[in-house]
Amino acid sequence: MSQQDKPTGFTHERIETSNFLMIVLIVLVVSVGGLVEIVPLFFQKSTTQPVEGLKPYTALQLAGRDVYVKEGCYNCHSQMIRPFQAETLRYGHYSVAGEFVYDRPFQWGSKRTGPDLARVGGRYSDEWHRIHLNNPRDVVPESNMPAYSWLEKKPVDAAGLPARMKALRTLGAPYSDEEITASSEAAKGKTEMDALIAYLQVLGTALK
Repeated sequence: MSQQDKPTGFTHERIETSNFLMIVLIVLVVSVGGLVEIVPLFFQKSTTQPVEGLKPYTALQLAGRDVYVKEGCYNCHSQMIRPFQAETLRYGHYSVAGEFVYDRPFQWGSKRTGPDLARVGGRYSDEWHRIHLNNPRDVVPESNMPAYSWLEKKPVDAAGLPARMKALRTLGAPYSDEEITASSEAAKGKTEMDALIAYLQVLGTALK
């Protein structure tokens, strides 16, 4: 193409033949679109205020959540019920943003090798969960979930909980000084399995 034939201005031809210009414009469009969709959510009460009855995790539940994340449970279990009849009939009330204001990060996900756990709290006994985590086939014969029997032998890191709770308080979780001070003692002597079960038993209980 000769010098005089080169496209000028923001024509389709110029944009499509310039990698740099194409990248800049794509970034600009995506940024503006993202801001238009995301920024208003910071000012909606339904996305920033906790649902009625929602409480921040107790020390043991928080330790259990750390185990849940550490063991990668989110790779197979989502915590987000979509507003479709097929989902609500099976799992319960669809998920709403106000349930997750104390979750950092939230565990929504979309991968479901196993069932959604958004409302598993209270559906089974502690003993059921203990058996299931030790050997899932004992309660669900067709399960392909791996066993997590070592959790019963591993103690919770109780000493690290005050620092975790302080960090979460700076992000908005309403922990009191007393709760933070007592957190180590509350989880002392507990195993990671105890903590994980405590976490599972509270999931979705604020909104049934």
